[in-house]
Amino acid sequence: MVRHSSRIELSQSSLTGNINFIRKKIGSEIRISSVVKANAYGHGIKEFVKMAEKAGVDHFAAASAFEAEEVLEAKSPSSDVMIMGILYDEDIHWAIDHEIEFYVFNYERLPLVLEEAKKLDKKAKVHLEVETGANRTGLPETEFTDCLNFVKKHKKYIEFTGLCTHFGGAESLSNQFKIDRQHKKYKEFLRTCKKKSYMPEIRHIACSAAALAYPDTVYDMVRIGVAQYGFWPSPDIYFMHLQETGKSSNGSLKRLFTWKTDVMDIRDVDAGEFIGYGTAYQATQDMKVAVMPLGYSNGYPRAQSNRGHVLIKGKKAPIVGLINMNLFMVDVSHIEDVSVGEEVVLVGRQKNNTINISSFTQVTQLLNNEMLSRLPAAIPRRIVK
Repeated sequence: MVRHSSRIELSQSSLTGNINFIRKKIGSEIRISSVVKANAYGHGIKEFVKMAEKAGVDHFAAASAFEAEEVLEAKSPSSDVMIMGILYDEDIHWAIDHEIEFYVFNYERLPLVLEEAKKLDKKAKVHLEVETGANRTGLPETEFTDCLNFVKKHKKYIEFTGLCTHFGGAESLSNQFKIDRQHKKYKEFLRTCKKKSYMPEIRHIACSAAALAYPDTVYDMVRIGVAQYGFWPSPDIYFMHLQETGKSSNGSLKRLFTWKTDVMDIRDVDAGEFIGYGTAYQATQDMKVAVMPLGYSNGYPRAQSNRGHVLIKGKKAPIVGLINMNLFMVDVSHIEDVSVGEEVVLVGRQKNNTINISSFTQVTQLLNNEMLSRLPAAIPRRIVK
């Protein structure tokens, strides 16, 4: 099999540690729904689902039917899949047939769900998503009672699997007033369910940030995205945790992800010569330059041009010149005996040095999630210990 120009390694022990830490924070009886949208935040759905199951997770949340199908192919029979976002009308039949849970956030959807469930003579597993103040998707109060009545009336074919909402910005303490308001609104929807004597099987509203920082938002299940991959949702949430524990730093969450490539070529560049396209970098002295076989088409941000670093032989090698579509150059004048084929760490640890995702995001203004989720699915992912 021919080789790709880079590769990603995923640490099973780091994931297991992250899941155990989250369980400790939320309580062992709360179910974790592992959010694997955007190709498991760039980690690869196929590989990550298997890793998460090994760490004791048995519920997965995807953003679309397309992603849910990928989870379906990777998961074991005992795990459940939930679609939080787009499910086209023509795919409702498929979702019910494969016992996939899905959000409903408008009344018009329910008669279609009922029709398909009757055709299959199978129960549709529905989560009613309610609008509490994020104004993305969710049932307004005016529609909710009708939806609840419909689901109750047709409970032979529609299971009221969950009642959920999504917080708009739980990772920032400045939004706490908004989160409190949303939570209060959610409780009103729960009261309506109680009044109608029809409660959901699962109540879930907490994302990573809420689950780690606001214990009162932890109901029956939490939807964990960024934290399971080893990233604190924000500095606010991290510092809240430090205050709680009385520690000055905490390494409870560990990155799973290491991204590597290899030196493609070595060049000697004379002082005064330009490196790469245009005149973005001019050698001020004689230099030795290593060529990397990837670029912005492989998810390596162009904004790292003349600013970023890679690790070679445990030392930082600065990027010189512009990052191209599929090549970039680094200065290795200060690193002895670098040869073609030498292993290069783009993100991760090598000897005593580390390049974190945050070193990209500070320079490029990308979010951690944005940077990771842009990594092409074609890069091979491999699970390591």
